[in-house]
Amino acid sequence: MGWNRKVLRVNLTAGTCTEEALNMQWADEYLGSRGLATKYLVSEIDPRVDPLSPDNKMIMATGPLTGTMASTGGRYTVVTKGPLTGAIACSNSGGFFGAEMKFAGWDMVIFEGKSAKPVWLYIENDKAELRDASGLWGRSCWETEEKIKEQLQDPLVRISSIGVSGENQVLYSCIVNDLHRAAGRSGVGAVMGSKNLKAVAIRGTKGVSGIKDFGAFLKATNDAKKVLADNAVTGQGLPKYGTQVLMNVINEIGALPTRNHRDVQFEDASKISAEAMHEKRASDGKTHLVTNAACFGCTIACGRISEIDKTHFTVKNSPKYWGASGGLEYEAAWALGAANGVGDLEALQYANLICNEQGMDPISFGATVGAAMELYELGLLDDAKIGIAAPFGSAEALAKMVEMTALGEGFGKELGLGSKRLCEKYGRPELSMSVKGQEFPAYDSRGIQGMGLAYATSNRGACHLRGYTVASEVLGIPVKTDPLTTDGKPELVKAFQDATAVFDSAGICVFTSFAWTLADVQPQVAAACEGDWSMEKLNEVGERIWNMERMFNNAAGFTAKDDNLPPRLTQEPAKTGPAKGLVNGLAKMLPEYYQVRGWTPGGEPTAETRARLGL
Repeated sequence: MGWNRKVLRVNLTAGTCTEEALNMQWADEYLGSRGLATKYLVSEIDPRVDPLSPDNKMIMATGPLTGTMASTGGRYTVVTKGPLTGAIACSNSGGFFGAEMKFAGWDMVIFEGKSAKPVWLYIENDKAELRDASGLWGRSCWETEEKIKEQLQDPLVRISSIGVSGENQVLYSCIVNDLHRAAGRSGVGAVMGSKNLKAVAIRGTKGVSGIKDFGAFLKATNDAKKVLADNAVTGQGLPKYGTQVLMNVINEIGALPTRNHRDVQFEDASKISAEAMHEKRASDGKTHLVTNAACFGCTIACGRISEIDKTHFTVKNSPKYWGASGGLEYEAAWALGAANGVGDLEALQYANLICNEQGMDPISFGATVGAAMELYELGLLDDAKIGIAAPFGSAEALAKMVEMTALGEGFGKELGLGSKRLCEKYGRPELSMSVKGQEFPAYDSRGIQGMGLAYATSNRGACHLRGYTVASEVLGIPVKTDPLTTDGKPELVKAFQDATAVFDSAGICVFTSFAWTLADVQPQVAAACEGDWSMEKLNEVGERIWNMERMFNNAAGFTAKDDNLPPRLTQEPAKTGPAKGLVNGLAKMLPEYYQVRGWTPGGEPTAETRARLGL
């Protein structure tokens, strides 16, 4: 529908909700969602603001394709300055919340200040009001959603909330909507908690309208859906196996980070894989996976709904975890499993349930546990300090640590700071597998060279979704490149980064890019939105967004020195697999990348680049 042209500004300090007109010049330059919300944020806050202070702002935003018939048009983003990194934070979520915001008539909601007491925001179409959340504070995301629906007597209201971890400002806490979808990374939940904002509930009944050319939009979306259906990944692999389809694939090519990146292959990968989720258990004859599930408007349906083994030690006395709920996706299964050497599928699902229930990013949590387990094996942590023996491979330690971290108890308070601060505290900063303080996802960059450059230069800290060169280097999408060489990777990373910024800003899921290129997105945007949306313009929008984020980080104090990787990845060769003997070649790729980007050798956009992009 293009844009609703309306912004809701919520001043939590004053307790006011005010309607504003959307800046349409900015919409034309930054499209929506990630790009447009970031433009608002960088225009309104000091880049050096304390992320957990009232002076930081938090924006929830939709894109022009959110809520439409475009496949996967259910995405929304949360943009703020992230407490885990101190860099720009933009966290994307699916489910149904984003579409509901659009149906209520809003493009974005800007939160500023801090409430004197816990509150939640209720939006019903044009009406918005803050309500008392004292009865919700201290409750989980699951309980919060249930209580708000009870209070409103409306089972169709859509809710985003924080759990106890967000209230306690765990630095990688997230915002959970629809029970198990999340704006997951960089600690956006901690920012929400710092503002005493417990939840946002939206009911929208306006539907969508205002598509520029409905006939052209109908054709463009139908054509694009056919591309998804006919593609082996989006039409077959993801619906059947979810992102977990990657577990055995990445392990075989020697790029599955294992035991805090000591190793690149996990001997128990098959036990925690998508295929294992389809196998019948000996205990009850049931499969771990119950069904797949789709977010709003999605024709891929990669989501997992799983049911844990009721006899497992983690839940045998906790019936509330016995039902079907959000299941393991690849990143979570890796972080809770291989990263710690834990090959117990049910233990991983338990940890995943706790992360969903209390609102924690399983990637950063799991990777932080990996760092803690290495510190334990080195003798820098012990049973007394942690509260349990915690060697690599201990499912019991994983279960105990997720409980402690989610509730902010004991050693869990230290785990809640993330691996960078944890490793610094115990004198081994090099053991934090992170960039800019954010933990790596599930790809070892010795075996997939381009991902090392993508991690190092990602504006929100280590991230696979900001430049997923795995598509090209492993899956051959859109062209096959050699994962073991650095040649051509700076150009590849830039292309993926710019394109992903457009996908995010349009309000669609980045998983469509397994099948779609920008050429599939362009007709949909052009038919939905006013103005000229040529391929040339979309490419420029993506580049403009990336450079804007970079300039914010530069102003926040980040320099070329922060575009780095831990020494383990650049100095310790992979021990096994196709990448055996290799380290990541970041030192060669980074200067080339800066040149391709039109940046100075110090990693700042040149005056010429800024002028060309209107920055």
